[in-house]
Amino acid sequence: MKLHELKNTPGAVHRRKRVGCGEGGGHGKTSGKGGKGQTARSGGSIRPGFEGGQMPLYRKLPHRGFNNKNFKTVFSVVNVSDLARFDDSVTEIDAQLLAQVGITRDASLPVKVLGNGELARAIKVTAAKFSDTAKEKIEKAGGQALVA
Repeated sequence: MKLHELKNTPGAVHRRKRVGCGEGGGHGKTSGKGGKGQTARSGGSIRPGFEGGQMPLYRKLPHRGFNNKNFKTVFSVVNVSDLARFDDSVTEIDAQLLAQVGITRDASLPVKVLGNGELARAIKVTAAKFSDTAKEKIEKAGGQALVA
C-alpha cells in the first residue's frame, strides 16, 4: 500500500453543509443558529460557567482546603550519562559544578541523580537525592554517592 493509494472508508466523507441558501435546502433563514441574540452572532459564544449575569456557582461556593503545590520541592534532574561527560581531571561533582558547566540551570536548586546511562570511572558525587540505580552505578564504577 502506498500513500497515493489510500482511500477513505465509504460513508466517512460527507458533503459540506451549505447554510443560508434558502428555505428549500433545510438550512435557510437563521442557518441553524436559532433565533436572535449573542449565540446567533459570528464569534458570539458564552464562556463555560456563565449564568447570564447571575452569581455563578463557582463563586458562590466557599474555597477551603490545603494544596501541597505551594510547598513542592523542585529538583534539577541529572542522569548518570551527564556525569560521564566530565573529563578525567574532575573527581568530585556537586550542584555548583553542574550549574557552572551548564548541565543544570540553577545551582540553588537541589540535584537529583537518576540512573540513565553508564559510568566507567570513579567519581565522588554530592547531591540531594539519588535513585537506587544511579547510586548502584556510581558505586559499581568505584565512586561515592554522598547525600548533601
